[in-house]
Amino acid sequence: MTLVQFFEAITKLAGLLFVVSSMLSMGLGLTLAQIIQPLKNVRLVLLALLGNFVLVPLLAYVITLLVPLDPALRIGLAVLATAAGAPFLPKLVESAKGNVAFGVGLMVLLMVTTVIYIPLALPLFLQGVTVNAWDIAKSLIVLMLIPLVIGLLVKENSPETAAEWQPVMARVSSLAMLLLVVTGLGLNIGNILDLIGTGGILALLLFIFGALLIGLLLGGRDSSTRSVMGLGTAQRNVSAALVVAAQNFSGTTTLPFVLVGATLLLLVLLPTAKQLGKRADLAGPAEPAGAG
Repeated sequence: MTLVQFFEAITKLAGLLFVVSSMLSMGLGLTLAQIIQPLKNVRLVLLALLGNFVLVPLLAYVITLLVPLDPALRIGLAVLATAAGAPFLPKLVESAKGNVAFGVGLMVLLMVTTVIYIPLALPLFLQGVTVNAWDIAKSLIVLMLIPLVIGLLVKENSPETAAEWQPVMARVSSLAMLLLVVTGLGLNIGNILDLIGTGGILALLLFIFGALLIGLLLGGRDSSTRSVMGLGTAQRNVSAALVVAAQNFSGTTTLPFVLVGATLLLLVLLPTAKQLGKRADLAGPAEPAGAG
């Protein structure tokens, strides 16, 4: 095993550990009613769907008109734009002092919609692309939904056990995320350098900040809801995007481009979430997302 292969294995392990422990932590700390309550706000749900599955793909298209990109990079941007519902969202929302229950509920909503949306929408954007919905769904179900449900069941049936293990899972997910960021950045330095001069880095940064702005604008005046909408719209479902890129575009620069996008998303949104959290502390308690 080479050094690169070793760090690739560490990165994969850290990613799996982060997703599973994060979902367990959220399930152990919340109830199903708390997660569902914000999603009863029909207007908020419709705005989230509009932002993620209409406005963000439109943003990606506009960026390709403004920034000259190779076809493989345009494809990578389209793949990222159509994939929403990232497992990192609840962790980002936690850092932003946003409504974590709404963050988990929104993640599940966007994740389920992505599984249906990508096979229908992406072939319309990219000719010749075929997408197997089950290939996307199975990893999301096993790594995200099942641990979340297990956590919720433990919380429902044994609150004392949930209270004991939730902080442990939260610490594990934080450490795994830190390891993932460091190793992921190290492994993708070459890909990042290769994109210099191609317009790819500029396109990704415009995409991330543009998607963040779309979500913040759609989130309304309540800061705890606005931060969830902003981060939820900006943070794309890299797991789904990688499945599509690996199935259809292996051997091209599309897959490395998506990996660089995943790295930049974390490098931009983690400090952004921290900054939103500082603002939330200054603003004080806000109205719950399900109100109204």
